[in-house]
Amino acid sequence: MTERILVVRLDSDGDVLASGPAVRAAAAGRDGSPAEVTILCGPSGRQAAEMLPDVRRVIEWSCPWIVASPREVSSADIHALVERLAGARFDVALVLTSFHQSPLPTALLLRLAGIPEIAAISADYPGSLLDHRLRPGEDMDDDQPEPLRALLVAARAGFALPPGDDGTLRVTTPEDPMHITGEESYVVMHPGASAPARTWSPHRCASAVTALRQDGHRVVVTGSPSERELTSYVAGTDGVDLGGRTPFPVLAGVLAHADAVVVGNTGPAHLAASVGTPVVSLFAPVVPARRWAPFGVPVRLLGNQEAACAGSRATRCPIVGHPCLNSVTARDVVAAVNSLVREP
Repeated sequence: MTERILVVRLDSDGDVLASGPAVRAAAAGRDGSPAEVTILCGPSGRQAAEMLPDVRRVIEWSCPWIVASPREVSSADIHALVERLAGARFDVALVLTSFHQSPLPTALLLRLAGIPEIAAISADYPGSLLDHRLRPGEDMDDDQPEPLRALLVAARAGFALPPGDDGTLRVTTPEDPMHITGEESYVVMHPGASAPARTWSPHRCASAVTALRQDGHRVVVTGSPSERELTSYVAGTDGVDLGGRTPFPVLAGVLAHADAVVVGNTGPAHLAASVGTPVVSLFAPVVPARRWAPFGVPVRLLGNQEAACAGSRATRCPIVGHPCLNSVTARDVVAAVNSLVREP
């Protein structure tokens, strides 16, 4: 029988994209025959989940111990999820979490849904909630890129990447963006992020667009519908404003055709990595770059990684002047882009 695998990743697009290699390992199966993979994800990760290869089905659930603005815990909501998962009769669950998240509340729900085999990383004693446990600092080095961390969970349950799979991030074929980008080559500037602490100042983004244009690069500026005012300002007269015009599959196409992408630590950075495009990463050190820098593509990391905010996980910068990123200049960005685009 084909095994039914549930991969759980309940936070944002970037987190879900980083789980892609583990999903492919699960889909390869354990007995030489492919498995059927379903992803359980949160609302802010669904669009990424729907673009991962080898995913048969996506189940969306807003998890009150994971999402940034959680609703009250509801017994009706919990029971509905448990019943839905029980009805799917999963054989194995891989619970993927970041270092600061516990898999155990989720594992409890999966047990109640009758899932007989569960794997996760857990610093806390899991009792009978986990069948396959990885202990940070004992069974594994917890300080490694997130995709590799997820692959360790899959491996503990007996799953491995199929032959020829290099373990990089991937998405299904993105949409052709030429109707909005034109055919000339370009660099992408993506100025927004869900956490203000991870954004470069808008006026510095705008200055970088001008500097890139002066250096001979055509620049397109991307952002969500809620960021149209920001993208319009950043694009100015020197960039092409695509704010609000790039649903996730289209954004993947825009990034795939770019020479390079200038972006903070946010979902589109990992989407760029998923389509194989080099990244200039404006990385605020509120989380470690060694875990969350774009994976598997050439990267130029900008920003003071030793700033006082390092490791704070702050969503709003706790230091006056945002020095970790505002120490970066437009010329720094131009030099970083050129090192990716123009040098062999």
